[in-house]
Amino acid sequence: MGAFAAGSTAKARQAPENVPKTARFPVAGGMSQEFPMILSMTGFAAVAAELPGVSLAVELRSVNHRYLDLTLKLPDELRAAEPALRESLAGELKRGKVECRIALNRVAHGTNSLAVDAGRIGQLAAAASEVTRTVPDALPLSVHEILRWPGVLAEPTVPPAELSQRALGLVRQALSDLAAARAREGAKTADVLEACCAGIEVQVARVLPRVPAIHLAYNEKLAARLREAGLDPNEDRLKQELALFATKVDVAEELARLAAHVAEVRRVLRAGGSAGKRLDFLAQELHREANTLGSKSVDAEVSQAALELKVLIEQMREQVQNVE
Repeated sequence: MGAFAAGSTAKARQAPENVPKTARFPVAGGMSQEFPMILSMTGFAAVAAELPGVSLAVELRSVNHRYLDLTLKLPDELRAAEPALRESLAGELKRGKVECRIALNRVAHGTNSLAVDAGRIGQLAAAASEVTRTVPDALPLSVHEILRWPGVLAEPTVPPAELSQRALGLVRQALSDLAAARAREGAKTADVLEACCAGIEVQVARVLPRVPAIHLAYNEKLAARLREAGLDPNEDRLKQELALFATKVDVAEELARLAAHVAEVRRVLRAGGSAGKRLDFLAQELHREANTLGSKSVDAEVSQAALELKVLIEQMREQVQNVE
């Protein structure tokens, strides 16, 4: 292995040391604090190395997917290493459609590395002499023909086991670069989600103070209609009916749930790691509450706030689809 390492000129980049591991989120008191980072499922990485007689190139591409879907495209020389490569990839990636492509190309050797196989030439000379004895008029082999004979020129090669080990090492380097790309993308996604959470809180704060006034105005409106119909709204039975009907348009519970879901989204973002499925569920719950808020609304401003909430939550859902 030492001779192999000494004889190769590596082009592979070193694993990045500045991979972001945390993101900054707001906490109580208007301050912010570092928390573990969520990861995007989108990323790309490529590394390469030159080995004796061959060059290796590894590319990793990752896009969003419900589960981990690995696709390996390998040259025939590395088919035996596929289980180890899959294990290495699965050990680092949790979700995403990931394509690993490894290219193996022969490198033309320079004049300084030319070497001939004397034993092979001896075998060729013996065979040529046998042909000459049998066919005296046969033309002798030229130097050009001898050099082109298979096996005469000794080309540098890498043993299969060492080739597999080097390919595995390059895949690990590519995984490190891919993790850096996914972390950077995850940090941007976290910023967008935090902005959506802040926007949802603005809309909740816009509606919440109006709830008592909305209830009062709605009760007065119903009472006026009852009086127009010749009924007494102060009658006990009608009072009960009014109270029951008013609860059907009460949005305080939806506002409380929206606030609770936003708090949970922030908690999940701070926990970091593989949070995509949790965030997707929370986005669905937020959308459900916004729909209910809109359907219960008897006030133009509440209806406008519900519409704004749906826009923000839809933006959140689009981002969440790409979170591991």
